[in-house]
Amino acid sequence: MSAHALPDRRQLAEGLDAVGADAWLLFDFHGLNPVAGRVLGLGGMGSRRLFVLLPKEGEPVAVVHKIEMQPLEGFPGRLLPYAKWEELHAALASIVKGRTVAMEISPDDAVPYLDRVPAGVVQLITRLGGTVVPSSSLVTRFAARWSPDELADHRYAAEALADIARSELAWAVTQGGQGLTEVALQSRVVAAMEARGLKLTTKPIVGFGANAANPHYEPEAGKDATLARDQVILLDLWAGRGSTTTVFADQTWMGFSGAEVPEEVDLVWRTVRDARDAAITAIQQGVREGRKVAGFEGDRAARGVIEKAGFGQYFVHRTGHSIDRDLHGSGPHLDDYETHDDRELIPGVGFSVEPGIYISGRIGVRSEINMYWGADGPEVTPAQPQRNLITTGG
Repeated sequence: MSAHALPDRRQLAEGLDAVGADAWLLFDFHGLNPVAGRVLGLGGMGSRRLFVLLPKEGEPVAVVHKIEMQPLEGFPGRLLPYAKWEELHAALASIVKGRTVAMEISPDDAVPYLDRVPAGVVQLITRLGGTVVPSSSLVTRFAARWSPDELADHRYAAEALADIARSELAWAVTQGGQGLTEVALQSRVVAAMEARGLKLTTKPIVGFGANAANPHYEPEAGKDATLARDQVILLDLWAGRGSTTTVFADQTWMGFSGAEVPEEVDLVWRTVRDARDAAITAIQQGVREGRKVAGFEGDRAARGVIEKAGFGQYFVHRTGHSIDRDLHGSGPHLDDYETHDDRELIPGVGFSVEPGIYISGRIGVRSEINMYWGADGPEVTPAQPQRNLITTGG
């Protein structure tokens, strides 16, 4: 059935006790819920509704459409095939009635990355006699953590991206006033990534000058900017050894096409860098102290530095996102801004740390690294994050 075995029964029981459920009910339809695919080890989700019950006691049960049985070959439990809707409802009722089941929901859509199950499905389970509770900590424990192979892939990608970013920015900062366009630099970066055996899902972000103040800017040929002297360059790049089967690295690096960095640019850069480091320190220190660390704490630490420097209104996104096989994964985010993510960071999870300051029409600066909680505590990738702006002056 899978590249991933089902969760260990003892660990699953502990996780279910923590969320107050008798079973985990995984649902998917057309890939709506990546958590289901990750936990079940299914390479591609089908075009019909799939439900898999992982109970605290007893055998797993899969409710699967009769035309989509093949992906469930080898399922270590009982199959309940259906075709008609009446068969689907009867099968579901037989496994959820009188049970409290954990599903990927988030009350009030508080954390959208957890809110994967449509309201109508929840209504159906409730009508059939089940009680639905959020599966948040189960998702962190069984879907967001990296395997040893995924960690190795991530580390390779992290160091490769860092090498590429340093090299390409060191060249790009010398090109101010010489006709270099954002798309041209983007193409160079893509070629360098592919030469290192990295796979991309979308192209990296390259922003010159005021375009760097648009956090999700996408350069377009013929509409992109040409690099002038004394401009900031933002390079946001992400890639992995496999396009969908591994954990990507995700980084943002900054350059300046001149030797003398203006005071404002320098202040903004140092503030962003220090905010990044404050988040790293808060997480690592909390782990060393042996206390629980929630995702929102990293955001608070970074945001506090930026607000103290007077740039709070220009930091308009969360500090970091979960990374698993999805670049924006389902685990805990460093967020107390867009959401209040109080999910606990645990060993085996990874995430980005990427504070930014974006002053529209003038300047945008972001610094992004990744963290992974390994055997020796939370580590930073790449091993040598950016400390200073890359400029023509070195």
